[in-house]
Amino acid sequence: MSSGTDQWYDDAAGPVVRPYAMTRGRTVHAAEAKIDLIALVVARNAPGEGEPPDEDLGLSPEHLDIMDLCRYQAVSVAELAADLDLPVGVIRVLVGDLLAADHVHLHKPVPPAELPDERLLREVIAGLRAL
Repeated sequence: MSSGTDQWYDDAAGPVVRPYAMTRGRTVHAAEAKIDLIALVVARNAPGEGEPPDEDLGLSPEHLDIMDLCRYQAVSVAELAADLDLPVGVIRVLVGDLLAADHVHLHKPVPPAELPDERLLREVIAGLRAL
């Protein structure tokens, strides 16, 4: 590298922004909820629920990208990371910000301990067939 500015530019990708710059150096998010990789994120301002919060000065371009992806369908945290080409840790911080600002819903997966037992389901099916 010939100069200090070369390290901030990649010929293929363009200007490089470090992930911690997107989160303002934070590694944890503002929301108190644990954000799983398979948790589904849905924008509160889905079609018919009013205008998107584009005028909100507290939202970065990455926040707005997340809102756009989640506006019409639920998207998992892992899918957001893949679609936006950002690390999962950054997505968790940004989604946490949106949760704290009440811009998105988070649908958490059901823990395996709360799922019905397969044996019980088979007994229910057998009972229904007996009717």
